Parts: sequence; structure tokens; C-alpha cells
Amino acid sequence: MEFDLLGSLTPRDRENTPAGPDAPQCSRKGCREAAAWRIRWNNPRVHTPERRKTWLACPEHREHLEQFLRARGFWKDTVPMTGPDAAGGAPAEGA
Repeated sequence: MEFDLLGSLTPRDRENTPAGPDAPQCSRKGCREAAAWRIRWNNPRVHTPERRKTWLACPEHREHLEQFLRARGFWKDTVPMTGPDAAGGAPAEGA
């Protein structure tokens, strides 16, 4: 009888598998889900006006992260991870 140890470790349901170290992950502290959104922001007391920092968000945490940044006047825009506006910015530590 053959046993495929590596095959048994492969996730069967890739859609519900949390993002790994090679896939963009949500910036919310403790969340390991795949990121679907780039939330771009700027702290005007620290950054030049054209500078954009980026947090990544899964669908579940997008609104929470946006509200956190809006409450401080930092939020600039949110774009999907795919498409022409998806480039730019490395993820910051979660909120």
C-alpha cells in the first residue's frame, strides 16, 4: 500500500485556505485571509501629500480598516487587488 505524505498535506479546498507567506494577506491583526483590496492612506503629519501607504484587506475586514483610517483623516482610496490601479505599496502592520 502506497501512502502519499505530501499529497495528504495539500489543501483540498483552495478557496477557503488562508493566504500563505507567498500570497498577499489581510493587514488586520491576526487575520491570515487572502487580500482582495488595497486601502491606500497617508498621514499628513508624517508623509508628503503624494505619498501613499497601503494596507491590504480581505472582504471581511475592508470596512473596518477603512473606518479606522477615515476616523483619523488618513484614508485616500481603496482599489481591488487586480486591475490597472492595483499596483503600488507594501502592506503595513495591521490595525
